[in-house]
Amino acid sequence: MSLILELENLKKYYATQKAVDDISFNIEKGSIFGLLGPNGAGKTTLLRMITGIFYPDSGSIQFDGSTFNPTEDIIKIGYMPEERGLYKKMKIGDQAMYLAQLKGLSKSEAMEKIKFWFKRLEMETWWNKKVEDLSKGMSQKLQFVTTVLHEPKLIILDEPFSGLDPVNANLIKDEIYGLAERGSTVIFSTHRMEQVEEICDHIVLVNLGKKVLDGTVHNVKQQFKENKFSIHLSSIPTAVESPAFLVDEQKESELIVKINEGYKSNDVLNYFIQANYTIDSFKEILPSLNEIFIKLVENTHSTARAFQQVND
Repeated sequence: MSLILELENLKKYYATQKAVDDISFNIEKGSIFGLLGPNGAGKTTLLRMITGIFYPDSGSIQFDGSTFNPTEDIIKIGYMPEERGLYKKMKIGDQAMYLAQLKGLSKSEAMEKIKFWFKRLEMETWWNKKVEDLSKGMSQKLQFVTTVLHEPKLIILDEPFSGLDPVNANLIKDEIYGLAERGSTVIFSTHRMEQVEEICDHIVLVNLGKKVLDGTVHNVKQQFKENKFSIHLSSIPTAVESPAFLVDEQKESELIVKINEGYKSNDVLNYFIQANYTIDSFKEILPSLNEIFIKLVENTHSTARAFQQVND
């Protein structure tokens, strides 16, 4: 396993607030990694330490196999913050050129890459527009371009689809896949769980400054499954009684069943086959990342409140 980033026991405190409280995780090269958490969870502080804006109070960061050196390594990172980081009065072409050269590209290299990305994202006619004249979606596309055009090893995207219509959101999503395929690693931070579920390979969930979940999207969903299945039948059952499962919900010809401990999905199928029902479809129901997210966040907040009451 080749790693681009290794975070070990990172801590960052502000007065009495533990913004990041002993967090560790690794990110593989070429992956699309989801960093999740509610507002105030510590995500932004983590991202600012990864980009060298903040220094951790303790802990270590390894970048591409060596101790992270913000002065030298920042040129290998592209960071697109949730807040707009563009100069409103500056022309778009000039701004892209300026930011590209800050990332170490020569003027000719920068021009070549800007033209490539402007054409790719249908921005060729924008060159002389000012940022203040752009819509939110247009400025989001510009910010994406200025983040990736120097081909960084690590790309950090904080709410990259904010303000984008579905067509442009798909356009950016395809580019994220392409960047990962070409060797860049992408950290994707968002509140939109359906986007994470679609795009990310691996996720970490933080809340109240702590890591509460770490794993691949597949393994996380398997970890929180509840042995629920959907079964579509050719006719509606009048009564269903089996030690193997309980009927959780019935919707016309669909039953949602929960398998009891000690039984398997085959036991459900056998019950309906033996009862002479025709089974049109049968599939496991896995929880969405949104459901898992809400459950874990609510649990950690409840635990924190209980701890506070004990210590008051």
